[in-house]
Amino acid sequence: MGAYGLDVLYEDNHLLAVSKPAGLATMGTPAGKPSLLEVARQYVKTRYGKPGNVYLGIVSRLDAPVTGVVVLARTSKAARRLTEQFRAKAVQKTYWALVEGTVRPATGGYVDWVGHDERHRKMRIVGRTLPGAKEARLSYRRLQEVDDAAACATLLELEIETGRKHQIRLQLAHHGHPVLGDRKYGSRRTFPAGIALHALRLAIYHPISGDVLELESRLPDPWSEYGVNR
Repeated sequence: MGAYGLDVLYEDNHLLAVSKPAGLATMGTPAGKPSLLEVARQYVKTRYGKPGNVYLGIVSRLDAPVTGVVVLARTSKAARRLTEQFRAKAVQKTYWALVEGTVRPATGGYVDWVGHDERHRKMRIVGRTLPGAKEARLSYRRLQEVDDAAACATLLELEIETGRKHQIRLQLAHHGHPVLGDRKYGSRRTFPAGIALHALRLAIYHPISGDVLELESRLPDPWSEYGVNR
């Protein structure tokens, strides 16, 4: 498993839920560079003594600098059913973020249209009529204001209605509150590990039993330096 351990939140014969650390890509890394998918495959192979290739399907993913809950399917049937839940927006995704500045009002939401900026390998806000533009929706709730040595920051709880690439990072930055440590989207502040965006909770239906599973990942240690604990 290389330098990364695996923090398992839930597992059975159908799925595996883990807490992803900062700096580890979910999948799609060059040969020789670790990914969460490869670490998880090695975990399953070793734990259950499975010979040959191990099937795992990614049904949720996080950007490399983001931490928190990721779900992997252990069978193609589970992968298909879980993927359909995400497509049908039948899952609930809750994130916490530490952002620059003071967010007003205390509750609200953002609706934007986003597109790819291939040149800079990032996403950008675009006009809704631009070819390829996709709607991005999120809502937020201010949990607390944080004063550190640098300046004021705000702790937000976020619910996303759409799952666009870099959505939370882009929308928060566009509206004047980049995530701490997220230099790609304009943050001028540092964060000890990755960026201050954490996939705290994911509620899904079990792909076989249909029971509701509420998966929660504890905040990484660096958050406590800002007076944020859970």
